[in-house]
Amino acid sequence: MSGGEFPAQRLGDAVVVRLPAEVDLTSADRLREALLAVLSSGARALIIDMTATTFCDSAAIGAITRAARRAAAAGAEIRLAACAPPVLRILDLLGIDRVVAVYPTVAEAAGSLPEGPVSPAAAGR
Repeated sequence: MSGGEFPAQRLGDAVVVRLPAEVDLTSADRLREALLAVLSSGARALIIDMTATTFCDSAAIGAITRAARRAAAAGAEIRLAACAPPVLRILDLLGIDRVVAVYPTVAEAAGSLPEGPVSPAAAGR
């Protein structure tokens, strides 16, 4: 779909947005815009791929929370794929893991979607 700072890839009705190694205050606004743009495009599901992310701060979590609210309002599904202990810790500390389901891989996040799994080969992780 797109490249750049937050590349997006369509997997059926879902869109995977890949985050870089670090997401923080300096990139949170752009992250929020990228996630909201995916949801505004009519995607039925958004998977935020944080599997390469080793650092995120509360500003980045705020962007994800905003996307989660927009997804809920639009009737879309949202999932996180994250595996780095520091990222999992901040998700837990800020409570986002109680709002958005977190999976260790994109394939597992895609497989949790209500209308069936996206091929793990297509998910690429």
